[in-house]
Amino acid sequence: MRRSLLLVLALVTVAVTRAAAPFVLEEASIESIQKAILEKQLTSSQLVRAYLTRIKAYNGTAVKEPNGILGVIETIPHAGKINSLGTLNLRPAALREWGFPAKMARSLTDSVDNNPAMPDALEVAAAQDAAFAKTGKLVGPLLGVVMAIKDQYDTADMRTTANADVPYANDRPPVDATFIKRLREAGAIILAKSLMGEYASGVPRSSWGGTLNNPYDTERSPMGSSSGSGTAVAANLVTAAIAEESGTSIRGPAVYNNLVGLAATQELVSRHGMVEGGINTRVGPITRTVADTAKILQVIAGYDPLDPMTSASARRLPPKPYASYTGTKRLDGIRIGVMREYTHRELFTEEDTQALDLFDKAVADLKALGATIVDPGKGDLLTPYLKKNFYILYNPALAKKFPELFPVDDKGKPTTDRTATVLDMTMDPSKVPALTIRDLGNVQAPGQSKHMLGYYLRMRGDASIKTITDLYEKAVFFKDERFGDRKSGLVRKDKDTEIDNAARIHIRYAVQYIVLNAMADLNLDVIVSPTNNIPAPKLGSPRVPVKNGRPLVWSFLGAQGLPNMTVPAGFTTQVYDRVVDPTKPRVPVPQQGGEGGNGETEPDSKLTGPFPAALPVGIDFLGRPFDEPTILSVASAYEAATHHRRPPADFGPLKKSSAASQ
Repeated sequence: MRRSLLLVLALVTVAVTRAAAPFVLEEASIESIQKAILEKQLTSSQLVRAYLTRIKAYNGTAVKEPNGILGVIETIPHAGKINSLGTLNLRPAALREWGFPAKMARSLTDSVDNNPAMPDALEVAAAQDAAFAKTGKLVGPLLGVVMAIKDQYDTADMRTTANADVPYANDRPPVDATFIKRLREAGAIILAKSLMGEYASGVPRSSWGGTLNNPYDTERSPMGSSSGSGTAVAANLVTAAIAEESGTSIRGPAVYNNLVGLAATQELVSRHGMVEGGINTRVGPITRTVADTAKILQVIAGYDPLDPMTSASARRLPPKPYASYTGTKRLDGIRIGVMREYTHRELFTEEDTQALDLFDKAVADLKALGATIVDPGKGDLLTPYLKKNFYILYNPALAKKFPELFPVDDKGKPTTDRTATVLDMTMDPSKVPALTIRDLGNVQAPGQSKHMLGYYLRMRGDASIKTITDLYEKAVFFKDERFGDRKSGLVRKDKDTEIDNAARIHIRYAVQYIVLNAMADLNLDVIVSPTNNIPAPKLGSPRVPVKNGRPLVWSFLGAQGLPNMTVPAGFTTQVYDRVVDPTKPRVPVPQQGGEGGNGETEPDSKLTGPFPAALPVGIDFLGRPFDEPTILSVASAYEAATHHRRPPADFGPLKKSSAASQ
C-alpha cells in the first residue's frame, strides 16, 4: 500500500513538474506553440512580442559598409547580427515604440498607415487572443504560427519590391498572393518580409536590404535568393518562413541554415501574386521540423484558378492531412534509391569530401531504420534509364554536343539521317553517347522572364513602375563585382523579343519520364542524394566552378517539377575556401540557371585550406509528383532517428527568453 501511494505521489509530482515547465521560444514547433496556448501558458500577443524581442536583438547589418549599402562590403566574424528581415508588420506607432528603423515600416509610401482593414501583427495576435478567450479553441490550424515571407511574394499590408530599391508609387501591392491569403485564413501571423537576393538572384545581397549572412558563420553565405527566409528560421526570429525555388532557393537556404525545406510538386502550390514566376518556380516552406513543413503545406496546397498550373493538383491531394504522414519511426518495406551520380568522389575535389562522408552515413542510417537501399555503388542510378529513353531526351540542341554522332555540313545542316541514328540507339542503348543527369543542366527559356515580370507589373498596376524599363531606369543598384550586376540582368531581359519555352518544357517532361521509369522499374519509393557537396562559402568569395556538373547545391532534378525535400544530415568539421588566383585569366560569368555567358567575366580562383568549420550539410528526398506523403514519412523517420538540427550558437536565448514573460 505504501509503495502504491509513493508511486502515485511520484506520478503526480512529475505531472505537476511537466505542467509547470515554461514555454521556451527557441526551437519552438507549431505543436509546442499551440499546446502552450491551449494550456494558457502563452498568448499569441506574448509570442509575437517574444519574436520581436529577438528580432530587435539579432536582426541588423552584419557586414562593414565603408561606402554605404551599395558599395563594396567587408565581412565581420561573429558579427552578432544577421540581416534576415527587411519589413515588419507593425503600424508606425508600434514600430517607433519598439525602436526599429523607419526603413522597416510596413509601407514607406503610406506614412499614416491607419487602414483598419489591414491589422498589423500585434493587432492580429490580440484578435486571436480575444477569440480564444471566448471559445477556448484555436481559430485555425496555423494559429500562433509567426511567419516571414520572402519579399518576392505580394502582401497587401506590407511593401513588396523583390528587395529592389525601386520607387513604386504604392510600395504595397493591391492584393495578397493566393497562398498568403490561405495562411492568414488558417491563423498564421505574418510578422515580416524576409530579405532576399534581389529579383531572386542566386547571391545573398540586394540594393534595398544589403548583404545577408549565415548565422552559423556570419562571414559565410546563407545561400540563394531566399536567404532571409532561411536565416530568420534558423536564428529563431520566426516560427517558419516561405521561400521560392526555381533551382535551389528553398532547399539551398534550408541546408545552409540546418533546416527542413520542401520544394513541392510544381503544380501543387499557387504561384499567383509573385514577382516573376516561371515554369519551374515553386513556393515552399522552410521550417525546423518535417512536421511543421507538413502542417504549412496542408494550408497552401491545392488548386487556384488564378494559377492554371495548379489545375493538375485537382483531385490529387492525399486522403489524409499531410501531417498525418509524419511521425514515422521505422522504414521497413520502403525502397530507397541512391543517386550515386552526385557522389562519385573521383569526379569532384577535396571540397566535397566531408559532405559526401555525411551523406554515406545518412544512407547507412536509413538502412538501419529498415529501408531497403538500392545502391548502384560505383555505377549510376538513372544513367541506364537515360540511355534507354534517349529518344525522349533527344533534340537538335543536344545533338550539337555530339558532332561525331550527329555531323553537319558547313551551313550547319545535318548530313545524316538522325532519326535512324537515334533508332539504332534505342535498339542498343550502349550506342548512346556518354551522358548523365549531371550533364544536362538547366536550359534557357528566352522571353519567359520578360513575360512573367511584365505580367506581374501589369497586374500590380502601379502608377510609377509600369514596365521593366522603369525598374532599371528609376532604381538604384549596388556595385560590387563579387556579387554580380542586377541592373544588367534586367536590361538583357528587357531586350527579349521572342518567347520560347519549348526547350524548358521538353527537358522537364523528358527528365520526369526518365526518373519515373527508373522508380517504377526498381520499385522505389524515394530517391536520396546529397543536398550540397559544398558547404557554405565565404561571402564575396569567387564563384565555385561547376565541376563535372556539380553546383553549390544540387538543383537539376527538383527543377523539373518533382517534389524534393532537404533535411539536416550533420555538420562538417573543416572546409576548403576559394580565393582569387591572380595567376589565371578571368573566366566567363555563367547565366543564372542556364548555360553559356553574357560576355561578362570574373576572376578565376584557387582552393585554400582546410580550415576548421562546423557547417551544415543536408540530405535530399525526391519523389513522384504529388507523392509528398511518402517523402514526408521517410524524411520524418530519418529526422527522428538522427536529430541533426541544432540552433546557431551565436544566436542563443536572450535573458527572460520565455515568451510568457514578455
